[in-house]
Amino acid sequence: MTPDILTGTEEDIKELVDGLHFGEKVDRAKELLAWAFDKFGDKAVVANSLGKDSMVVWDLAVKVNPEVKGFIVTTVYKPAETITYMNDLVALYPDNLKIYKSDVNVGDLYATDPDACCKALKVEPVRQAVEEMNVECWITGLRCTEGRTRTDFREIEERDHGLIKLNPILLFHEREIWQYMAINSVKVNPLYAQGYRSLGCAPCTKISTGDNERAGRWIGTSKCGGECGIHTQPLKAISTVNVAAIREENIHPEAVTAGEITGDDIVDR
Repeated sequence: MTPDILTGTEEDIKELVDGLHFGEKVDRAKELLAWAFDKFGDKAVVANSLGKDSMVVWDLAVKVNPEVKGFIVTTVYKPAETITYMNDLVALYPDNLKIYKSDVNVGDLYATDPDACCKALKVEPVRQAVEEMNVECWITGLRCTEGRTRTDFREIEERDHGLIKLNPILLFHEREIWQYMAINSVKVNPLYAQGYRSLGCAPCTKISTGDNERAGRWIGTSKCGGECGIHTQPLKAISTVNVAAIREENIHPEAVTAGEITGDDIVDR
């Protein structure tokens, strides 16, 4: 990473979100990705949900490392537009992207127990991807301004013991996501043109006009505006990652002070 990030002050996330301009956030994201690929090699893998945020991360990752690997989790309930979009993307990156899909027949479980449905169709395939691709650092499109459940994440985390999580666009506002896609000609999922702001499975995703981007997810359930589980449930049961690969001078100060990775965890690999 560049010296300005290595020696930056211990600003909190909100100050970074509001204080950095678009170009600075893009540069920061690229440097985070470069750090991950340098530290973890092909064990740094992008999780691509096919939404706008994931597509920005994927475009950034490919620019930083054209050989980057990624996985996509799809379900029987994904809209036809998303499936076509997915197939087109994989056709462009046949050697980079792998698709995972659960064969479990959940019926209408999404209506009676959406948590269980998401666990079967999303969480378990992600766990499979993490294991089969030997992932030590998974790279996501999380943004802390996206919704009520995403305000306490950090750019570098180890919430799931033994698995580093990198959130390179954590600081981006929604408008900056669209700005990036427009400037870089990133193809957009056509569902956004219909009015959606957050994309998921068809039965559990509606068009919403509220301030919360994720307000249209799981409407009418206790999960409304919440999470499918891949960011809240453990993905790797046994630790194979040495957090110690991360030297203190090579991570953002706020990641340390936030308590996600402590000085005690940082040693030589």
